[in-house]
Amino acid sequence: MEKKLKNNEINNWKKVLYIISAGQFFSIIGSSMVQFAIVWWLTMETNSAIVLTIASMVGFLPQAILGPFVGAIVDRNKRKLIMIYADIAIAMATLILIIAFFIGRESLSIIYIVLIIRSIGSAFHMPAMQASIPMIVPQENLSVAASVTQFIQSASNIFGPALAAFMLGFVSIEYVMLVDIIGAIIACISIAFVNIPNPIKIEKAKNESFITEVKYGFKELKKHKALFILTIILSMVAVIYIPIGSLFPLIVSSHFNGGAVEAGFAEIAFAVGMLIGSTLIGIIGERYKKVKIIGYSVLLSGIALTISGLLPSNIFIGFLVMSALIGLSGPLYSASFYVLIQSSIEPSILGRVIGIVNSIMLFATPIGLLIAGPMCEIIGVDKWFLLSGVLTSLISVVSIFNSSINTFKL
Repeated sequence: MEKKLKNNEINNWKKVLYIISAGQFFSIIGSSMVQFAIVWWLTMETNSAIVLTIASMVGFLPQAILGPFVGAIVDRNKRKLIMIYADIAIAMATLILIIAFFIGRESLSIIYIVLIIRSIGSAFHMPAMQASIPMIVPQENLSVAASVTQFIQSASNIFGPALAAFMLGFVSIEYVMLVDIIGAIIACISIAFVNIPNPIKIEKAKNESFITEVKYGFKELKKHKALFILTIILSMVAVIYIPIGSLFPLIVSSHFNGGAVEAGFAEIAFAVGMLIGSTLIGIIGERYKKVKIIGYSVLLSGIALTISGLLPSNIFIGFLVMSALIGLSGPLYSASFYVLIQSSIEPSILGRVIGIVNSIMLFATPIGLLIAGPMCEIIGVDKWFLLSGVLTSLISVVSIFNSSINTFKL
């Protein structure tokens, strides 16, 4: 790695990380509230699955498509400024929607445009943030940083929708979305007051053509054989894992004969598992090899999914335990994977590689949903959980015993 932290930076990394993370928590929880509020409004106003699908697509497709190109821009410029500008762009898009609701001019087209702008902003913010972490945190402490990041993401995904739902009971949607503006302001201030060093080779990057830089990101990922294989393996896991969360209500109602309360318990169990997993990675991440944590956490997910599909309909409590284990496994392998990327790739090209990896993972979402939906209709949701578990377990065995992947030193 070309980056070497100075003594004062080594001593202050926790302070810098926690300042940035505090701001990001408010920003992410605001975004989570906006996302919930928009979905809720679309559901109440249109009651259309097609509208919700379109909203979902415009919300992630720009991120997935722009990922590799945005990564090159991240590596060319100051990552601190990119994060601030991205937060401002996302907040301005939300402000447009707030004004539209205030004056009674809200429409599907405006909502779609706002979702596209927010997705583009996230496409810049995510790789800039992830590529900045190794510039702040010593390599041996990247697992701690990953734990903090994962915990914030998990907590925001839990409390954001809950807080939005609570507020919608008392105020109109525009006031809920206003929280996102406040969160963005806090995030920008927190980033503005810390020092985020730039990679040493940033000036060289500016002298290369943009397309050359993008291509170099792909070449760099392929050059690291172990990382490239692991990316393929975890993209296959993502195809299976990502749709599972949306299938919880279905398996609760159709297989366990539960209602809204039971479905809520399953969601809570999954969320609690995610919080535990996010905390656990900070504890075990520096003690065990990351590739082993990835392999065994994916195996844990596979076993939990398999058992979920085999459970009799009268053992709902068992499904709650399995839901928690499924939730726990996600942050463990996801955080460990990004630590391996951050520690394996030079900081000057890290934005490009992360942008490419993020795009691959984002494209796994529609692929997984397109597979899971019809399969649940054909074989039943419980059998799909069983099949998903078996496939995930097989994939985990490949990662555990693959000699190329096990070359990682961390």
